[in-house]
Amino acid sequence: MPNDHLEIVTQVLCSVGGLPRLAPDQDFYDAGFTSIMALPLLMELEGKFNVIIPDDLFIGARTARGLSEVIAGLQN
Repeated sequence: MPNDHLEIVTQVLCSVGGLPRLAPDQDFYDAGFTSIMALPLLMELEGKFNVIIPDDLFIGARTARGLSEVIAGLQN
C-alpha cells in the first residue's frame, strides 16, 4: 500500500503544482511548487485518503515520499 500512496501523492503533486514530473525524494518546493498551492494540495490529498493532515506534519514532509509516509501513518 505505501507504494500506492507514493504514486497517488506524486500524481496529485504534479497535477496541483503543474509539474511535468517529480522524483519521490525531490523537494517539491525546489521543483516549482508554491505555498499558494498548499491548500488545494491538502484538500485533494485529504479527500483521496480520507485523513486530516496536521499542518506541522505537512510542513515537515517536503517530498512525495515524505507526504506518502505521513498519510500512511495517519491511516494506521
